[in-house]
Amino acid sequence: MDKKNIALSEAAGCVLIYSVAVLLHFVYPLSDGAALSIVFGAVNESVWEHTKIFAAPYIGWALIQLCWLRVHFRQYVVAKVIGLYLLAGMIIGSSYLMSLFSDHAVLWADIAASLIAVLTAQGMTYRLETAENRLKDYFYPALMLLTLYYLMFFSFTIFPPKTELFRDPIGGGFGIVEKIAEKEG
Repeated sequence: MDKKNIALSEAAGCVLIYSVAVLLHFVYPLSDGAALSIVFGAVNESVWEHTKIFAAPYIGWALIQLCWLRVHFRQYVVAKVIGLYLLAGMIIGSSYLMSLFSDHAVLWADIAASLIAVLTAQGMTYRLETAENRLKDYFYPALMLLTLYYLMFFSFTIFPPKTELFRDPIGGGFGIVEKIAEKEG
C-alpha cells in the first residue's frame, strides 16, 4: 500500500467531489427535471437534497480509486462507508447548527461547511485506510450500512418523510412528488 498515492488520491477526490456536487446542485432545473437529475441532483433546497448531491460523487470517486489504488479491499470499503456517513452527518449537523444563529441560509457559511465536510470525510477515510486496524472485520456491517444509505438515497427524494430534514425551506414542500404536483396544478 502506497500511502503517498492514497493521500494524493484523497486530496484529488476533495476537488472532484466538491466540483461535481456543485454541478449536481443545479442539474435538476437545468435538465428540466430529467429522470437522472432527480436521482442524483438536488430537487429542492432541503438539507437532505444537499446531502444527496455529495453522496453520489463521493461513492463515484471511491469506485474510481478502487480501480487503481492498491488497498486492502475490505478495509477500504469500511473506511469509505464511515466517510460517507461522516460526510452526511457533518452536512446535516452544520445546517442545523447554522440555523441556531440565523433564520435564513448564509451562502458563504453553507459553502464553507460543506467544503469542510468533504475535507474531513476524505481525511478520515485516508486515516482509516492506511492505519493498522481491524476495520476489515466490519466489512459485512459496512455493506449493510451502504445498502441502507442508498435505499434512503433513492427513495427519500420521491417519498420523503415529513420532517424538517426533507422540507424545502423556500417552497415548503417535500421531495419531488409535491414539486411535480405543483407544476401540473
